[in-house]
Amino acid sequence: MIPLIDIHPWRTGSDAALPPLAHQVDDALRTSGFMMVTGHGVDPTLGDDIRAAARRFFALAPETKARYAAPVYGRGWVGQGRETNSFYGESTDDTPADLKESYTLGRPLQTGNPTVDREWFAENVWPAEVPELQPLCERYAADMHELYLDLLRICAAALGLPTDWFVTRSLSSPHTFNINRYPPLTATGTPAPGQYRIAPHTDWGILTLLDRQPGYGGLEVQLADGTWESAPYIDGALTINIGDLLARWTGDRWRSTRHRVLPPQDADPDEELVSLIMFCETDVDTIVEPIPGVGHADYPPVRSADYLLERGAAATVA
Repeated sequence: MIPLIDIHPWRTGSDAALPPLAHQVDDALRTSGFMMVTGHGVDPTLGDDIRAAARRFFALAPETKARYAAPVYGRGWVGQGRETNSFYGESTDDTPADLKESYTLGRPLQTGNPTVDREWFAENVWPAEVPELQPLCERYAADMHELYLDLLRICAAALGLPTDWFVTRSLSSPHTFNINRYPPLTATGTPAPGQYRIAPHTDWGILTLLDRQPGYGGLEVQLADGTWESAPYIDGALTINIGDLLARWTGDRWRSTRHRVLPPQDADPDEELVSLIMFCETDVDTIVEPIPGVGHADYPPVRSADYLLERGAAATVA
């Protein structure tokens, strides 16, 4: 269902590896919208160290974490009950909030445009109680951003475009780096009907780069026939999927696939998972419209920033 793709031969300098790699990526994103990537070059111990530091933060007293409270899409701690990711257009005032808490970070970039910088590149907030979190996350985010640019090059080649086609439109792009904690059943109690760790949704932007842990209450992906299937897990592989804006850019040649994270399960009531998620975007002023000759769907042009802000507002619990 989710193909496994090794990008190491191309990332280490083999130009001959790009055409077959691009074909694999195109096939994965057309049929699944997801792929698992090995050979990505990101140190796996970084993820382990970030999880350990993040758990120390999440274990702090609520009043301590509240010093770092932030809105959805902000910088800092987003407490449980603040976000619902129900599929766009399907959520209501009665839709239960997701069973997670997050620490949210952004790309440390200044574009020189005060309005853009204030809204999209606000300074990150670091908890004084866990000083080791900052250097770990900064190194990890930098490595993942380089991987993102390489994935954009592969995606361009997969569509028969110059390899820098997406990169040149994403040099000043923001990203959102979420450290998501999914508390155990012993902490959440029995979930409400229709409540998930993350409700069924599609991602909003270009590419999502996910370092996750397996579990009973883990990731599920919706198949083309509407059924749900547990996402496979391979130690060391990153799970990559596309978001709505990239689907629009390709005229739905590539699928922005609905997915969810199951609620905590009776099978392991003490299961606590921590995911590291990079939501990678294009430049906020980029106008996204279907690339001629690539896909079959027609979408009106949309400014990247406008779409992301609309989706962020829809996911926020008032």
